[in-house]
Amino acid sequence: MFHGSMVALVTPMHDDGGLDFEALERLVEFHIENGTDAIVSVGTTGESPTLNEKDHCTVIRKTVDLVRGRVPVIAGTGSNCTREAIDLTRAAMAAGADASLLVTPYYNKPTQEGLYQHYKALAEAVAIPQILYNVPGRTACDLLSETVERLSKIPNIIGIKEATGDLQRAQEILDACGDSLDVYGGDDASCRELMLMGGKGVISVTSNVAPRAMHEMCAAATTGDTETAEKLDEPLAGLHEFLFLEANPIPVKWAVAEMGLMGHGIRLPLTKLSEQHHETLRQAMRQAGVI
Repeated sequence: MFHGSMVALVTPMHDDGGLDFEALERLVEFHIENGTDAIVSVGTTGESPTLNEKDHCTVIRKTVDLVRGRVPVIAGTGSNCTREAIDLTRAAMAAGADASLLVTPYYNKPTQEGLYQHYKALAEAVAIPQILYNVPGRTACDLLSETVERLSKIPNIIGIKEATGDLQRAQEILDACGDSLDVYGGDDASCRELMLMGGKGVISVTSNVAPRAMHEMCAAATTGDTETAEKLDEPLAGLHEFLFLEANPIPVKWAVAEMGLMGHGIRLPLTKLSEQHHETLRQAMRQAGVI
């Protein structure tokens, strides 16, 4: 059910930081038309840290309504508080999301046993399919391969977004978990190699800007067509790099706005992309053929 190019969708906002649902509808239609395989609502790229609980749940519900079942919707519902993560995941399931994406508890640095018990409690509390999300560069918390293997035995834990960019780590998880857990890339620059190793797809920032190319590249990579995947990925290399010139989602929101799909709204403490980076990112967008 969950495979290929899964966009970590930006959350469009007005200049005052208010949610822009007209732009959200445009983005959903843009992705449906361009072959995006699933939409991830309110992940890191969707500014989950700056959305309060009401806004968080509203964006997920509105995204589900706009998608109308045409592709799966995966809701970002992770938290460093297990009870809050359960509440958000229940709300996402009630809104009709197809799965939840659960980032490791950030800042408070739980042990591996704490991580296991956190995810076990979530899986037991909410029946929705659940995808683990490991991104130590943001969370100061690393979900180790042995813990992933333990968690893969829980029936509704069905995948992991492995965003370390460490292909050896991904291979360890693939070897340990086999068919019991799907592995998705969370690092655009290495996702092609991960899929050629046996990963099922990528939860992608680049897909916000180049959805058709990412869909086609993922389709080639997940079927083992190395030559085609490399050819399609090459023009995207600049986006994979320069969409992280400043903290995500600052550059990608600027790029999507540059494409005319939404305005430049973003919530503090995030700010608009520094002008010194504009031409660098424009050139990467030209290389990818999106402007």
